[in-house]
Amino acid sequence: MTRTDLTAAADGSAGYNVRRLGYLDIQGGGQVEVHRGHAFVGHMSPPDGTSIIDVRDPANPKVVATVAPPDQYSHTHKVRVVGDLMICNVERHKRHFYRKGERIAAVEEAHRARTGRDPGDAAIAAELGVEAADVPELRAGLERGYRDGGFRVFDISDLARPRELAYVHTGGIGVHRFHMDERYAYISTEMEGFVGNILVTYDLADPSAPKEVSRWWMPGQNVAAGETPDWPGQRHRLHHALRFGDRMFAACWYAGAWLVDVSDIAAPRTIGRFDYHPPIPEPTHTFMPVPGRFDGRELALACDEEHDHVPGQPHGFLWVLDITDPANIKPVSTFHVSERDSPYARAGGRFGIHQFREKMDGTIVHAAWFAGGLRVIDIADPARPTEIAAYVPPPPEGYPAPQSNDVDVDDRGLIYLLDRNRGLSILEHTG
Repeated sequence: MTRTDLTAAADGSAGYNVRRLGYLDIQGGGQVEVHRGHAFVGHMSPPDGTSIIDVRDPANPKVVATVAPPDQYSHTHKVRVVGDLMICNVERHKRHFYRKGERIAAVEEAHRARTGRDPGDAAIAAELGVEAADVPELRAGLERGYRDGGFRVFDISDLARPRELAYVHTGGIGVHRFHMDERYAYISTEMEGFVGNILVTYDLADPSAPKEVSRWWMPGQNVAAGETPDWPGQRHRLHHALRFGDRMFAACWYAGAWLVDVSDIAAPRTIGRFDYHPPIPEPTHTFMPVPGRFDGRELALACDEEHDHVPGQPHGFLWVLDITDPANIKPVSTFHVSERDSPYARAGGRFGIHQFREKMDGTIVHAAWFAGGLRVIDIADPARPTEIAAYVPPPPEGYPAPQSNDVDVDDRGLIYLLDRNRGLSILEHTG
């Protein structure tokens, strides 16, 4: 069966080799992770924060606990769990919107220099790409500032009663996506003196008092030390980094994919980079190794996050990379989903890839493809990634298209597909 064989169902879904076992109508989320028979979901917007959901009966998922964000101006849309510890990010909500407010003074000055008059809200809004009614809120955001970014650590030995152990404040707009293991948290965050997110590693030996052990950044980010970025704004920044063995796989937005040696955790060291911007228009979202070797080669996956699509440009897609020589990373192949392979490709919202599961079982990749839904891809032949199953969920009520945002798989092989706007689908691969 091929990608063009999607079968439509009466509920508005489409797919093949996948069936839905359960569904939970919850607020949309940024990340899902399954642990001990429970799905942990970080929600996109306050007042929803983190939900802990009992999924041991996949046909009847039940929320057993929720954790609210620390305030109405923060979201906690990412979550990680190891053992009895849960970490949630804290990041400024509507961060891209409020960043526009930082340009108001420059817009006013340019307008006065050009016309000799102070600009009204309509003129400011036109320059910033917002509505005139938004300008007072942007000014209020500037006045209010933001000092709550960071991450929170919870004891979840009692899943129904998460207990906060620590709230670590970082800097700027706070923490985005991150990784953790039994000992360390690998945090992507803004920090004072740096432009854009960097990697800050914290020791969790005492989870009630995480201690910073190192920082890694790209040359040009450390402006406090005299470095000068050669890119505008925060285009070059760490999205997040995943640790596998003694290496970090760092996805760095419009700076591409970076390999970092962390054999000395106190002194991370760049050992390789693959940047394809330009010509590829979408930023690097996730970078991860493939287990095993293929004809002696070591491989990795990368994916780009699609934003508003520009006609004539490729949709966000999946890369297969040869990282055998970190100093000479090379593309092996790519995998794309055609607009014909989803009934909602042009209905509204984004279409291309957002994220893949950050762990592989053999050669199988599970990817969340926005309006393209779930895509299950086999890279046994790295030169020809092959889709083996797909599921496009029906749009949540009130939305024109699904926006599949994240995916995880539990130890039973069940698949958890989280929509950015609303809903968690629990699926079974039947192929």
